Amino acid sequence: MSFAENLKKLPKISHVAALNLLNAAGEQVACIENKAGSQGSLTIYNHLLQTYGLINGEAAQKGLELFAEQVEDERAHPGKHPNIARLLSIVDGAPALRGKHVFAL
Repeated sequence: MSFAENLKKLPKISHVAALNLLNAAGEQVACIENKAGSQGSLTIYNHLLQTYGLINGEAAQKGLELFAEQVEDERAHPGKHPNIARLLSIVDGAPALRGKHVFAL
């Protein structure tokens, strides 16, 4: 399935303003905001955190499957999709990340 088709099957994110990604020390290493250009990433990361509780190797691999054709675009143009690059690094052994939701008011 394509990235767009996968997004349609995942939980909605209208109630999420942002998702802060935290390292093992609890420090924020990234923030995915609910805005144009990052809503697909927010949807996938939200789903991964709901399903796995953290972004570890297994969750990252599933995330890459959900990003579908976007993964090849990141591989062809490193840095174009930082949220995909983050999952690739976790699959390659980078430490797992936890998430903290910022809910919309």
